[in-house]
Amino acid sequence: MRRLHQACVTRCVPKSGMFARMSEMDFGIQAEAETALGDATPMMAQYLALKSAHADYLLFYRMGDFYELFFADAAKAAEALDIALTKRGKHLGEDIPMCGVPVHAAESYLEKLIRKGHRVAVCEQVEDPAEAKKRGSKAVVKREVIRLVTPGTLTEDALLEARASNLLAALGRSGADFAIASADMSTGEFSVSAVARDEIATELARLGPRELLIPDALFAQEDFATLFKSQATALSPLPGSRFDSASGERALKSHYNMLSLDGLGAFSRAELSAAGALIAYLELTQKGAKVALQRIARLSPSHFMGIDAATRRNLELTQTLAGQRSGSLLAGMDRTVTASGARLLAARLAAPLTDVRAIGARHDAVEAFSKDSELRRRARGALRAAPDIARALGRLSVARGGPRDLANLRDGMEAARALRDSLRKDSLAGEALEAVEALAQNIALVSRLSDRLEFLLVDEPPYLSRDGGFIKAGAHAPLDEMRSLRDESRRVIASLEGKYRQQSGVAQLKIKHNGVLGYFIEVTQAHADKLISDRDTFRHRQTMAGAVRFSTDELASLASRIAEAGESALALEAGLFDEMVTLALEHGAALSSIADALAVLDVAASLGELAVAARFVRPRMDNGLSFAISRGRHPVVEAALQAANAGSFVPNDCDLSPNAKGRLWLVTGPNMAGKSTFLRQNALIAIMAQMGSFVPAEAAHIGIVDRLFSRVGAGDDLAAGRSTFMVEMVETAAILNQATPRSLVILDEIGRGTATYDGLAIAWAAAEHLHEANKSRALFATHYHEMVALAERLKAMACYTMKVREWNDTIVFLHEVVPGVADRSYGIHVAKLAGLPQAVVARAEEVLRALEEGREGHKPLARIDDLPLFGASAPVPKTSQVEEALKAIEPDALTPKQALELLYDLKRKLK
Repeated sequence: MRRLHQACVTRCVPKSGMFARMSEMDFGIQAEAETALGDATPMMAQYLALKSAHADYLLFYRMGDFYELFFADAAKAAEALDIALTKRGKHLGEDIPMCGVPVHAAESYLEKLIRKGHRVAVCEQVEDPAEAKKRGSKAVVKREVIRLVTPGTLTEDALLEARASNLLAALGRSGADFAIASADMSTGEFSVSAVARDEIATELARLGPRELLIPDALFAQEDFATLFKSQATALSPLPGSRFDSASGERALKSHYNMLSLDGLGAFSRAELSAAGALIAYLELTQKGAKVALQRIARLSPSHFMGIDAATRRNLELTQTLAGQRSGSLLAGMDRTVTASGARLLAARLAAPLTDVRAIGARHDAVEAFSKDSELRRRARGALRAAPDIARALGRLSVARGGPRDLANLRDGMEAARALRDSLRKDSLAGEALEAVEALAQNIALVSRLSDRLEFLLVDEPPYLSRDGGFIKAGAHAPLDEMRSLRDESRRVIASLEGKYRQQSGVAQLKIKHNGVLGYFIEVTQAHADKLISDRDTFRHRQTMAGAVRFSTDELASLASRIAEAGESALALEAGLFDEMVTLALEHGAALSSIADALAVLDVAASLGELAVAARFVRPRMDNGLSFAISRGRHPVVEAALQAANAGSFVPNDCDLSPNAKGRLWLVTGPNMAGKSTFLRQNALIAIMAQMGSFVPAEAAHIGIVDRLFSRVGAGDDLAAGRSTFMVEMVETAAILNQATPRSLVILDEIGRGTATYDGLAIAWAAAEHLHEANKSRALFATHYHEMVALAERLKAMACYTMKVREWNDTIVFLHEVVPGVADRSYGIHVAKLAGLPQAVVARAEEVLRALEEGREGHKPLARIDDLPLFGASAPVPKTSQVEEALKAIEPDALTPKQALELLYDLKRKLK
């Protein structure tokens, strides 16, 4: 233990000092140093060979209780992990940079490296060091890379977010056709969808993969490279041969042990390219271990509401603009009680449906739970006991699971039975009823597995099988026998110790144990002769400064049996563990179905809970073009106001239906009045309705939205060379090129990033295009009041404004949307509220009056030039002493006498 501690201090201390700050060049690290064997030691030769085969990965090279990294890998890892960079030996005459991490804490270091964009090859010892010694004193223990760790191939809890999916995606191509396959290795979900060229970005935005596999030929093309680099995901360009559709077909057949794929569906060449590349990559990273993927699902982008990355970002669906989950729509809606339910809710929010019947099935389930509080309480109570079956099964499938994962399967099946028994089918509807029926069917299929795990496993098993102790006492007779011998060693040793004391006449005789000698008898020097004289029983082993050590044949035999018993007990438990894992994998399909059903019920019950708590209503859905929201509310803003006890949210109507005043609303009004909130809330209501949730309104009638577009807020993309205005124009172009009559579009302040007349012209033309060409349902907010003239000739346009009230030279925002137009923008009033200096506000008012007079035929610039500058302007009036005194008065705190004295004091100040 002391040696381990010292080694950890050497390899893992925080970096400091000159040596820690040395660069790769300071160590003389050259590319050829890692490939040239030169006079390398056998161990270093082995390392260099393994590193050469995994050049793009940081190599975790197992050395006893540590993973060690050398050369450039060491420098990169030390910097990323903030640990000391040291050295170990020489290669080609240069010091070898080295750092290391302890094996027992490797997962935490892996998490940091993956988060910082690195990939890791894990190299383990694959033979006993004793076997290596048989080949010679200088023989090196055999090592192999057993796993490649990448962002999309994680399974350990420590490396994953429990409530978020971890998708690996692959983009396949066949001629002009494209497809995207995705899989979550941690849960087994697997799907593929054919996509058009212009649908790739939207589909990737829906999936949000952690890692994307792409053909290197595509990555070399500028337009595709720009698209890929705009994705917030790790990119893995691979040779085009990995995306060969014929190889992909063979990979799918091999993975599912099928002679033909007809039972899975009719796949296009592009779909085979994507799915095959993904499976091959999983086999590569898992070094041949077969990942337990579910039956591949063929999806179509048309099944989901199209929402591009810019719209998702603007609407803050899963994270805020600051990158935080808190404050997003997902955080506001998530009342799930299981990790799998949370992942399903996030997936549904990312992919609202376009099929009315499927949406209705989700609404039926939510309605059943919202109407019956007792049903909801029982369901959520049973679900809270359900562990994450899917991820436990995923770890077991790639030999990374342990007894705790088997216990999760056992407890998950028990929770499923409890849930099935607590829910009455006549109380359920829609997908909730289907989920309970699926539970009942699959619970019967896993009864043998459930009984076996219940019989063998202790209540709280350890994480690792090598620790032992996870099989119940009495469950396996041979194991009980070995445990008895191992665990009763203290009693047996104590009995033998008493026997030897009596036989030798030495009351101080003791039997001890250490890692070198094993069990031995120890007496003081004064009593050594008594044992030496009894040569038939005691054999001398070692003489120390103050003690002499002996052994006996009986003690040696007992020690051997104790050691063998411990090893035999672990071996028996390991065999039982393997048996349970094999049985679990045989029931993998049924277990996955149970996990899916539990997630569906959790989402339905949680949305029912949310509907009751937040006063949401079931929307009416159809295939028409209606969009009628009565007293709609912004779910996140309303919740924030309630949490801060800052008053109630002001609801507003929105009707973009064909029979309403207009399907294109032109919304005017001052900043801070609530235009952006109004626009966003209607977009969020559409998303919530089509994902299967109830919505924050008194009533809602929504015709299916095929694509949702949002151009709200300002932001640049300097990394891509785009200014704020360029980003705005790119997003606007995407909307005008792709929106259809079934789309919902929200646009806020188009054209504000350029000169006034340029911006007005762009906004004007964009509104005309939306009305005449796209014919979409749309909300168009603007400060260009001149645009209200469009309503006179665009029949489907209606003008609405944010209601404000002027009071005492200031404005009060009422946050109400009413028919009409704003007579002015109140920008200076908002600036005043923001705290601009009074002199600036006064000057701005003077300039504004001059500009407004310019509209009446005067020359505005000449008028402004005639105005005095700050130095010559009328001084800003200072507050008098009387006013200051009045501001400080608290009338309710004054006694009559104090009030009278205050009046006299104010009168004196006036003089």
